[in-house]
Amino acid sequence: MPHAQKPFVPPDFAVPALLETEHFRLRMLSINDVDLDYDAVMSSAELLHSMFGHGWPRDGFTRAENLRDLARHQREFEQRSAFAYTVMRPDEQVCLGCVYINPPRDQPADARVSMWVRQSAYDQGLDPILFQTVKTWLAESWPFDTVVYPGRDA
Repeated sequence: MPHAQKPFVPPDFAVPALLETEHFRLRMLSINDVDLDYDAVMSSAELLHSMFGHGWPRDGFTRAENLRDLARHQREFEQRSAFAYTVMRPDEQVCLGCVYINPPRDQPADARVSMWVRQSAYDQGLDPILFQTVKTWLAESWPFDTVVYPGRDA
């Protein structure tokens, strides 16, 4: 009989629905965010390539492809297998980026977290603020002892 994989988060863990700060609001990324998310992705393609490699977003990345990505992220969130949060301006008019809380893959950790902010927010210094806020939030509100941040010094 195959060994049952332990859940990413405990069954009784209440996954945070929202994190609000003066700079941004984090909430579940969903298909309803496709237009604002697509704008953030496409206006920041060079920055995203420098952070994640040239695979995403690829040249010619479409709104329909983005919608499929968001549907997968929403499904994972609902199934509690991974958690993608949109980073919205507090007024919800602009997507500032995303935070991805994922299982660790083969890394000796409880979670693997990556994040990005759109180019204009990056230029205004939001990236280090988001990173520090998310690190603190994960330490205080999530059931992880060890978190890795690929591509960043934790």
